[in-house]
Amino acid sequence: MKNLSRRQFHHAVLASTSFAALPTLTSAAPGWQPRYLLPSCMYGYAPLAEILPETAKIGAVGLDIWPKVHGNQREQLDEMGVEKFQALLKHHQVKLECITQYKLGPFGLTNEMKLAKELGCRTIVTGGAGPKDLTGDKLKSAIKDFLGKMAPHLKQAEDLGITIAIENHGNNLIFSPDSIRWLAELSPSKNLAIALAPYHLPQEEKLLVQIIRDLGPRVAMFYAWQYGNGCMKKMPKDQELQQMPGRGKLDFGPIVAELANNRYLGWVEIFMHPTPRGLPILDTTKEVTAEINLARNYLQKLIPT
Repeated sequence: MKNLSRRQFHHAVLASTSFAALPTLTSAAPGWQPRYLLPSCMYGYAPLAEILPETAKIGAVGLDIWPKVHGNQREQLDEMGVEKFQALLKHHQVKLECITQYKLGPFGLTNEMKLAKELGCRTIVTGGAGPKDLTGDKLKSAIKDFLGKMAPHLKQAEDLGITIAIENHGNNLIFSPDSIRWLAELSPSKNLAIALAPYHLPQEEKLLVQIIRDLGPRVAMFYAWQYGNGCMKKMPKDQELQQMPGRGKLDFGPIVAELANNRYLGWVEIFMHPTPRGLPILDTTKEVTAEINLARNYLQKLIPT
């Protein structure tokens, strides 16, 4: 593999691997559509019983459950217990498809993967652990070291049928375009993937399209999320909402076209962060759902026909 170009690598991986943990979609399908998930943190600390009915309203196929500080629905799961949580999901006809767990980190997911398996959940998103701000050979070496440490955790993920998706997050080993590509290229396991967040990358459509093209089937989660005015300080709501697709300056047209052309198999989340964390992105559940649908309508119009 080391002598292949990234484009050749992409095609080789696409031909030889598939994520057992990802939804099924084949090139024989009549038309590509995003597989939306509802990220619970968009609704702040709202109760699960209030959030779950919104899943169908935003055209999502399942739930991504978040813990504190961004949401507290993962803690709500613990409080009610697995049996009651499963009954609540069944009542609202919602599947748990993803658990986001940054605070546990990539080496602390042993029990979370067992829970995911019990709940029929197929994806866990977390961050990468290791030195920051590396480039060149030092970056490549650090990623190799990270993958070595991940070996027993990936073995467990493979045994349980779980995909661990690493987000390219700030202050993280996996952050830059090169780090994302190296992780995808060097990973020995189809159960290690990328949760791709444009927010944390240069806001350049051509670059983002190329990254998606290079990563190919290694992307398990795509956040429809742009930088806008950032999310690290309090600002007027109309400025904060610039993170949402269709509101900020980033043109998602080429990005959506690339996902469609690749017949992207993974999840899509319409996403942003409020400041402070733990708040819903707007005051009421109804308003949050309407805002997500505004962004979804924008994205849907970009899908090639």
